[in-house]
Amino acid sequence: MNPHEGPGTEADEGIPGMKYFVAILAIALGVTGVVAGEADDSPGLQLLGVLLILGVVVLGARMFLRSRRVR
Repeated sequence: MNPHEGPGTEADEGIPGMKYFVAILAIALGVTGVVAGEADDSPGLQLLGVLLILGVVVLGARMFLRSRRVR
């Protein structure tokens, strides 16, 4: 690895598709939290589930936009 390249650069890809797997897993966990919170009448758990889903969507969009920049 080039000393000027830090973690998360193209030289350090890791396992292909792992980012997508983690994002899908986090969204599924958020949906589970919303459903479980509704079944148990727990607005706090529903809020945490929604915040988790929104956070993953925002971070995913940010990564997507950064990857499309011209280098």
